[in-house]
Amino acid sequence: MSALLESEITRERGLHLLAQMLRIRCFEDRCAELYSAGKIRGFLHLYNGEEAVAVGVMQSLQPADAIVGTYREHGHAIARGIGMRKLMAELFGKQAGCCRGRGGSMHIFDTATRFYGGNAIVGGCLPLAVGLGLAEKLQQRNGIAVCFFGEGAIAEGEFHESMNLAALWQVPVLFVCENNYYAMGTALERSEAQPSLLAKLSGYGVRAESVDGMDVFAVEARACDLTNFVRTTGVPAFMEARTYRLRAHSMYDPQLYRSKEEVKSWEQRGPLITLTRRLKDMRLMVEEDFLRLQQAANAEVDDAVQFAEQALPEPVEDLQRFVYAEGAP
Repeated sequence: MSALLESEITRERGLHLLAQMLRIRCFEDRCAELYSAGKIRGFLHLYNGEEAVAVGVMQSLQPADAIVGTYREHGHAIARGIGMRKLMAELFGKQAGCCRGRGGSMHIFDTATRFYGGNAIVGGCLPLAVGLGLAEKLQQRNGIAVCFFGEGAIAEGEFHESMNLAALWQVPVLFVCENNYYAMGTALERSEAQPSLLAKLSGYGVRAESVDGMDVFAVEARACDLTNFVRTTGVPAFMEARTYRLRAHSMYDPQLYRSKEEVKSWEQRGPLITLTRRLKDMRLMVEEDFLRLQQAANAEVDDAVQFAEQALPEPVEDLQRFVYAEGAP
């Protein structure tokens, strides 16, 4: 399926998608500030530039679908509907966080939305997605599993093992590769003998397609097509979203592997800029609309920060809880 035709894009739809991406961007930018101020500790991997992938794909999913991702999962969590208060409290290490402050930035988990976590291990989310898809199949439910991961994970053994089992067992999983070209810090063409990701899928007989990950309408359309395919056939599919992270791999990354000029050129192709420009050119929005959405997103983030600041830490006497299952000998 191709991207939506211009005639199919409405003001309501465009502003909705822009609002979701702005919420993610404002949340992430504030996280960077809070990390620098020492309010957020540990590791922090930001999603700036890749918002169209999470927002576009989430439009195609149903509440019963299961989601797993990487350590760069704040954007996916917000797009899935996890509240900013719970997310920010988790990043602050507070009891009101979605994991009671025990997971932090890399391990967001929320059973209410079937969001089964970020994963700190590169490629570690892939076999989990196969297991979740297999559970849907064995229990004869209509849900699917969706797995987000970067192109660096394709070099891991888990990727090939997971693709093989998903195809062999015919489990309903959509594998979404967010190809930002650099993994942690090495250009794709310098690390892979075959840089074409779709070519790597030919050996598994899995439907594989690529999409412009900076175009939220294109991502949404392709994701809707592929999730419908997975849901109706019960077999896996693969989607490469060609995107670019505008921030460093993590807050500790000096970014010596790419030039500032390259990053600036990609900023002009970023999903927020391109969608705003497109909607304005189509006379579906004006600058006041953008400012209103941005103000609302910042107000939501302000509220989340205030909530996290005032939330209580996990009591010391409870620190050994959840190490073992409740009631285990």
